[in-house]
Amino acid sequence: MNTHDASALPAETLTAGVVKRTTTLADGRELLYFDDPGTTLGAERAVDARALDPRGETATMRLDVLTGDWITVAANRQNRVMMPSADADPLAPQSPTNPSEVPSRYDVAVFENRSPAFGPALAEATGTAPGANNAPRGLDDLAALGLGRTRTSVGRCEVVCFSPEHTGSFGTQTVTRARTVIEAWADRTAALSQLPGVEQVFPFENRGEAIGVTLPHPHGQIYAYPYVTPRTTRLLDSIDRTAPDLFQRILDSERESDRVVLQGEHWTAFVPFAARWPLEVHLVPHEQVADFAATTAAQRDELAPLYLRLLRGVDALYDTPTPYIAAWHQAPVHVGRDSVRLHLQLTSPRRAADKLKFLAGSEAAMWAWAAEITPEQGAARLRDAVESVGEVTA
Repeated sequence: MNTHDASALPAETLTAGVVKRTTTLADGRELLYFDDPGTTLGAERAVDARALDPRGETATMRLDVLTGDWITVAANRQNRVMMPSADADPLAPQSPTNPSEVPSRYDVAVFENRSPAFGPALAEATGTAPGANNAPRGLDDLAALGLGRTRTSVGRCEVVCFSPEHTGSFGTQTVTRARTVIEAWADRTAALSQLPGVEQVFPFENRGEAIGVTLPHPHGQIYAYPYVTPRTTRLLDSIDRTAPDLFQRILDSERESDRVVLQGEHWTAFVPFAARWPLEVHLVPHEQVADFAATTAAQRDELAPLYLRLLRGVDALYDTPTPYIAAWHQAPVHVGRDSVRLHLQLTSPRRAADKLKFLAGSEAAMWAWAAEITPEQGAARLRDAVESVGEVTA
């Protein structure tokens, strides 16, 4: 690996002064740098000179005819790195002794996952010959039930590195860095939504070994699915059975309850009326916004410190960091754009300082949940924790 070769990458200035630079890794995967406003980084970035094996084949997905769910079989994910030391961190900037995934020092970096559940093939390159193991042929094709149905798992999976540091999470970043990540989410949502065969884009962060995290590096992921996910499908059905403004009705109801945790001019965080998990909080914009790409600069500006305060409040609940899944639900690419609203669903299995909730028979097998903590109790505890954090300004 030659870490000395470098080139100046073309720059695109986004909102809030974030600068995007695009290049490729040694095996052709896309790599994007998102530079903080006022960054100390220059325009030149090192070239990825690793000798990498060709990219693996795109996975296949199989239909579970009993539920209508598509299951991706991605055997290439079996060999992922597990909790490496700092000197072998695959998300750290490359060094002479660490041939990692990112050639240069960075603020925020986004790149195609080397072991994706979806992609790298896209629908237009896979073909639609009848009877072939090929790309989905639209939502009607995916909805059809039948034994032995398979399709190619087209799409894309990307890794979003929040920082070049070895440890941390979104909540440990500065307001400036959080704003850069939000800008990256918006940029990637727009770009991924344009890829052939992509039906939904999902940014998320897994945090903590109790969740199954395999890298301690502060990072999240973005999945671009070739179908509308099962949860969103059920959500669309609920909207059809109630009203197109269901999200606004929910928000209005929650803002009048004692489950509100934190609110600003553009966003409100609350523990939902029927929370499943010991710790569950939703963060919802006050206006109908389909996805991050559709948010305004003002909404993104407020979200950065507000989201950081919420995450730091979650960590203030106990003496040790709280494991969680931070799931940013977005409207599908082609349906529900005027009714499905962007929102965060943050959940944690932690029900006490030294206890976790495990999904047993009823919940795992029958999807029938039982909550041990009332949403009102959960909201009160989290509200106190958030208040103890105070305003986040840095």
